[in-house]
Amino acid sequence: MYRLVITIIQLIFILSVAQRNFQSKLMKMVKYQHLVYCVLLFISLIDLSTAARSNPPDDVLEWVQKDDRRFLRANIRVGDINRTIKFYTEFFGMKVLRRKDFPEVNISNAVIGFGSEETQFVLGLSQHHSAVDKLELGTAFSHFGITTQDIYTMVEKIRAAGGVITREPGPVAPGGTTIYAFVNDPDGYSFELILRPPSPEPLNHMCLNVVDIDRSIDFYEKALGMNLLVPKYDNTQEQYTVAMVGYGSNYTQTTVIELKYNFNVTEYTKGNGYAQVAIGTDDVYKSAAAVEQAIQELGGKIIRPPGPLPIIGTKITAFLDSDGFETVLVDNEDYLNYLKQFKKE
Repeated sequence: MYRLVITIIQLIFILSVAQRNFQSKLMKMVKYQHLVYCVLLFISLIDLSTAARSNPPDDVLEWVQKDDRRFLRANIRVGDINRTIKFYTEFFGMKVLRRKDFPEVNISNAVIGFGSEETQFVLGLSQHHSAVDKLELGTAFSHFGITTQDIYTMVEKIRAAGGVITREPGPVAPGGTTIYAFVNDPDGYSFELILRPPSPEPLNHMCLNVVDIDRSIDFYEKALGMNLLVPKYDNTQEQYTVAMVGYGSNYTQTTVIELKYNFNVTEYTKGNGYAQVAIGTDDVYKSAAAVEQAIQELGGKIIRPPGPLPIIGTKITAFLDSDGFETVLVDNEDYLNYLKQFKKE
């Protein structure tokens, strides 16, 4: 930034001197002044950008570990937004936090969750009314997880309404103490229901299928500053390995990402259902620098450089991890300011 300011000052000075000494000539060339200014400034910006890429901050990976991070939202596409809202509110106990239709582009959006967007992890729903492509969930995204204090009643209510129960309530293994079940929503998204005391984050996890669990753990630790909250666990009977990464130290009190490696599976289809997860940060620029370093080592891709979004001005950056899953990092302060507008409506 310092070099940019100096460049602009020098450019203005040169133009002012030229105007005083060669005013008559410049008057004939005035229409070209703006072009010259833009070209020179563009060259300067290229120089600055190149310098930034060749000299990344050495401490960004350490900084990420200290950053104020929180899971904000996961976005999914649905086939019928009214049907999905009815299912999530009646059977899961979620609430519609806000909703808006965009008839000019034939899209309806809604945000739904167990509590305020300012403090809890929520789901963003999007229905594309005129989409010619069929909703395809793919195989890469596995499921969401919800905690409940009455898993048996919840499962029976879903069953009575004609819902799909893919795993009956029971322990993970014979003699285990954790009781869980799996159900599908109307579009086929899978939800794991977990019997657990009240938690600050009832929507407590999302599970991603990965092809190299060690690489994925390394990526989320380095690129996003997450902690390994549940070490790798091999379920040889059901042929998979899982691990959980997230922020904090207690995976039962926060939202986490469950990474799952299915034995001998080397490829998944992404589909067009699950879109991305958004995570808050105090500095999208430092965050992007850390992600870039992790990508160089472990794979992935920056798909949106850090900076403000047009119109709303919220600063974000977005990237794909080593398995192609998208994450959006959002400036914490900008995010809270963005939410204030909905309180006024």
